Amino acid sequence: MSDPIRIWLAADHHAAFRCGGWAFVRQAAGAASGAAGGDRHVTAERNELAGLAAALADLPPGPLEIHTASPRLLSAGAAIAGTAAGEDAPAEDLDLWARIATAARGRAVRLVRADPAPKTPAAFAAAWADLARDRAKAKGPFTAPIPKPNLAKAWGG
Repeated sequence: MSDPIRIWLAADHHAAFRCGGWAFVRQAAGAASGAAGGDRHVTAERNELAGLAAALADLPPGPLEIHTASPRLLSAGAAIAGTAAGEDAPAEDLDLWARIATAARGRAVRLVRADPAPKTPAAFAAAWADLARDRAKAKGPFTAPIPKPNLAKAWGG
């Protein structure tokens, strides 16, 4: 069995301003990548889903291990794996759920509660999500890759 593709995902939402930011760090086949993004007028759930959809885009084949501190995403395992039906099926943000289910289809998906301890990929992603929220509030919607030199710091380097 191949090593899983590991994704650390964080999202930050400011309810009063309805702006949010997200960021992810991904480790696949020994290579690190990541991105951050956000939107000025977004719900907290849509913000998290946008980050997850971006993290799952253009993945190589293999099992997934998604690390997040989001209780909403941790409880949505069946929907993320595309196996939700009935009461468990998403009713809103269907465009993002469709992208997520398509990317996860045929893969083993494991959700892990992220520990945002200092100098970990989870803390790194959370810091970038905060920055993305602030940029989205000031400038509007965006998505940008995290620069490679910064990604080296995701693992405490």
